Amino acid sequence: MLIKPSNIGFNNLFLYKVLTIRPLVWERKYELDSLCYPIQLAYLYWKATGDDSVLQPTLKQVLETIYRIWKIEQDHEAKSSYSFERDDCRVSDTLLRKGKGGYSVPTGMTWSGFRPSDDACLYGYLIPANMFAVVVSNYAVELLTAMEEIKLAEQFRELEADIRQGIEQYGKMDHPVYGEIYVYETDGNGRVNLMDDANVPSLLAIPYLGYTTADDPVYHNTRRFILSRDNPYYYEGSYAKGVGSPHTPDHYVWHISLAIQGMTAIDSKEKRQIVAMFKQTHADTYFMHEGFDVDRPKQYTRSWFAWANSMFSEFLLSEAGIYVPGSPLENMKNNKAGDRHVLSTGKAAKPNQ
Repeated sequence: MLIKPSNIGFNNLFLYKVLTIRPLVWERKYELDSLCYPIQLAYLYWKATGDDSVLQPTLKQVLETIYRIWKIEQDHEAKSSYSFERDDCRVSDTLLRKGKGGYSVPTGMTWSGFRPSDDACLYGYLIPANMFAVVVSNYAVELLTAMEEIKLAEQFRELEADIRQGIEQYGKMDHPVYGEIYVYETDGNGRVNLMDDANVPSLLAIPYLGYTTADDPVYHNTRRFILSRDNPYYYEGSYAKGVGSPHTPDHYVWHISLAIQGMTAIDSKEKRQIVAMFKQTHADTYFMHEGFDVDRPKQYTRSWFAWANSMFSEFLLSEAGIYVPGSPLENMKNNKAGDRHVLSTGKAAKPNQ
């Protein structure tokens, strides 16, 4: 994280140069969500265990780095020196304009070069990733407050408000069929991308991320759009229907998106349908995959995909009433305390945490 936070993965400070790979760095694609997940992990671990040993100077240093990058990327055109170019590849594997990416204007949101699928953003403000940033900024505030790092906590609080305002002002539109919905991407200058991608953060995952609730009217409208053929990456077939991705072939639905659909569904019938689709699309491997053909599920990508297996497991555990303590998934279920179980090891979380 502190070696090279603009990367999506590690193989070995904040360097923005084209393809200057260091020994522990796998790739330099900058995805906004890659800086959200470490905050989420630290926060939910702290909530689940009550282990205050995570509240240490290294965590503060990580949060300072993330804050600095997100502030810079609020004005990518004027303030960021980040660029990414790759030769001899498909267009979604590199950024346009000499690695700068599509043009964007300041909105309060923070820019992302790539989606969680590793594909390049069409427009730089990826709405679900900015929603994730809003949620984890609040996590950062709580962590920093417990560490008595009040100045940085306040900076994250102000950043959260800026990003949220940008989402609500620039990240929505009135759709002629579905009403007010969230868009997938925007440049802040009137251009929007109407779609959803299977990978998380996604628009379908908004309640799972914790940005709003599953019964929120705008989310409800957005969900109806996502799970329709008006979403260019929604597919229906003999064995399944759901959301795929431009990252995989046409008519391939992702098990990750099915898990997210199940965990954010309000209707129990829809949840049962998701379980049935899992049962008939594992291709006799008893593992979940990246994407699979909705008519021929034995044709799939990635024989082993830990993320998909983990999301499948989280969905089934949630159906059994088992949740990660403090997670949006636990909070959104509104189960009675006596009926709810939590995944927890070690000591319980402290009161008011």
